[in-house]
Formats: sequence, C-alpha cells, structure tokens
Amino acid sequence: MIPRKLAIVLFSAAAAGALLSCSAPLRTSQTGVVSIAASSDHTDLQAIYFELGRAGGRVFSLAPKDSMVRIYVFRAGRAARLGHNHVLSAPEFTGFFHLPTSGAGNGRFDLVFRLDQLEIDNPAYRSTLGAAFSAVLSPDDIESTRQHLLSADNLEADRFPFVRIHSLQISGEAPKFAAKIQVQMHGQSREMWLPLDVEGLPDRLSVSGSFVLRQTDFGAQPYSLLGGLLSVQDEVVLDFKLAGACQFDTSTNC
Repeated sequence: MIPRKLAIVLFSAAAAGALLSCSAPLRTSQTGVVSIAASSDHTDLQAIYFELGRAGGRVFSLAPKDSMVRIYVFRAGRAARLGHNHVLSAPEFTGFFHLPTSGAGNGRFDLVFRLDQLEIDNPAYRSTLGAAFSAVLSPDDIESTRQHLLSADNLEADRFPFVRIHSLQISGEAPKFAAKIQVQMHGQSREMWLPLDVEGLPDRLSVSGSFVLRQTDFGAQPYSLLGGLLSVQDEVVLDFKLAGACQFDTSTNC
C-alpha cells in the first residue's frame, strides 16, 4: 500500500521522534453486536435451504466460478496521491436463493464469504478500472495491504473472519427488485436496502447489484497512518454479479 520512498521518509520521521501517530485503536460499539461463530457456513446454510426446498419451490446454489464479488477500497488523506486504491475479490463463497411457489417476493437469499480468503489487487481486475487503479503493485505492496486491512487495527479478520449477507425482505418484480438485507461483519449487524437486477428465473438465477458499507458503522477503524496523512476512506463499495443453478425442486427435476 505504501511506496518504498514514502516508507523511508516515514521511518526517518519516526527515528527522529517527529510526528508519530499510528492508526487509532479499534472502538467497538456494543450497539447491534451479534454473536458470530466460526462454524461451517456451507453445511449450515445447505441444511436450512434443504428444508426450505422441501416446503416447496426451488433452491438455487450460487456458483463462485461463474460469479463475481469485489470490494473497492479508496485512498484518502493529505498524502493520498502516494497511496493506492485497492480491489478485493472473493474467489470462494457460499450462497443460496430460495424461490417459493408464491414467487420471488417471498423468497430468501444468503451469501457468506471469509475476509481471510479475499484476493488482494488481482492485476487483471485492476487493469479494467482505469487511471485510478492503474498503478502496478508489487507482491510486497499487496502483502502490506493485506496486513493493514485485515489486521487487529482494522477489520480483525482473525477474530471476525466472516461477512454474512442475509435477505430480510424482497420487493418488486423481475427484472427489478429491492431487497432489505442484514449485513454481519466485524461482530456487528446492520440493515439496509439495495436494488437488484435479476434474470433467468425460474430456470436459472443471475443477479447483480452493489452497495456501500461504512467501516465505522461496524465498529472497524479504517486504516490510517501519521494522523491521517495517509489513510483509506471509510466507505467501501461492494459490487457483485452472482450466477446460480437449481439444486433442489420438490415438484420437478432441476
């Protein structure tokens, strides 16, 4: 994340006893805290959706290899031009959608991925995003970014490895839907609405959308160095395109 020239300057400043201000300690609010166990989410969700399918309708299993989940993190601070924007992707996740016989409005979906399995700054993804993501990052830069974003000073991936997205309500009609979702991250839970583009039902599932997460809403402190001289923005963008195939249907073969 930090160019070598800047790292040398910062080291010198620290050695000289000049401005030395690390990122602020994590402040975890007790409001909205939920207990998140590091259990086998795929097995748990598969059992839940098997029971939903038995009650009627179709269950779709999301396919990571045919899907895309990406998170965009943006540089900030007075020295932002010396930093980089970042692309995080989830090559592995677990996801299901239940389409009941009464229609998608009464459906349910869940998506779960692990922060410690995120891929950081894949060059192929960065190359499609224009000038703001054009910098070529070295393996050392990428590993430094991983450590900063997932460490105890930021998202605490060791302690809170999972991000969970669960639908609470679905409104609209194909191909345009609005979903009220619950997002669980960093040991806390928040609710929000997001628009969805859905195609292919009832034979297949293709859904796309995006939404904004503020790290501080979940009690996480965005990475910051030297009193905010170089930092990342609080807001991150989560963009997704998900594809799924029918896995279970009580009335007909998928």
